[in-house]
Amino acid sequence: MSRRLPPGWYPDPDAPHLERWWDGTAWTDHRRAPEGPGPPRPAGGASGRAKAVALTTSGVVLVAAIVSGAFALARGDGDDVVADTAPTVATPPPSPPSTASPAPSRLDDELDGISLPLPDGWIPAKSVTRDNVVMTTGGGRVFTHTLPANPGASPESVAKKDIRLAADSSYVGIRSHRVVGSERVAVAGCTGYLVRWRVRTARGSEGYVQSLAFTPAPGGPKDAVVVRFAFDAPPDGPPLADMDRITHGIRSLGR
Repeated sequence: MSRRLPPGWYPDPDAPHLERWWDGTAWTDHRRAPEGPGPPRPAGGASGRAKAVALTTSGVVLVAAIVSGAFALARGDGDDVVADTAPTVATPPPSPPSTASPAPSRLDDELDGISLPLPDGWIPAKSVTRDNVVMTTGGGRVFTHTLPANPGASPESVAKKDIRLAADSSYVGIRSHRVVGSERVAVAGCTGYLVRWRVRTARGSEGYVQSLAFTPAPGGPKDAVVVRFAFDAPPDGPPLADMDRITHGIRSLGR
């Protein structure tokens, strides 16, 4: 088809039984069934008025076809036709700045002179008193307290003596226990000692209890600091890795 043809409906080169719209430069995706033949022409030729009516009708049909094609293009009726204008999308107003305070990463226990890390999911206790819990999470508790100075007591002897008290104060009706950890550990700039039990109660529930004892570095309080841990056994309690993170992250205040 010559590119000099005016826009209009012509036999579809790919489907001759249909007509296809030629926009003056290329074929579009708009097709239609061919219109039927018009009425027979009277013998002797049409009058001038009939010719004028015929020309007017043809012009109306051509204009209607062009308008229909333009409307179809705007609607996106063709397979690859995209509307000329995109819908307007309202831009939401900017969110107000957050006024929430960032979660603390450490807990300062001024009663015992130490600072403990707060792993993800742990929160400080609402009130911290001596021999009381200082932080909690689902199925996990951490306690801190100090013991009077005993010149003959080492961190190892203090931890091994305290573990029974820690277990009985954290779980009721302990039926059995198994030692799963007993070792020296560096904590708060000095040498400490920890003992860890896995306990089982009469009701069948299980948990982990740990006593960590150490004496602060020279220049600090002379009393021994004891940190107790009580973790319900997974999946009800926190991971044991949190017990290690807290243990190795303890610092003396003021250092």
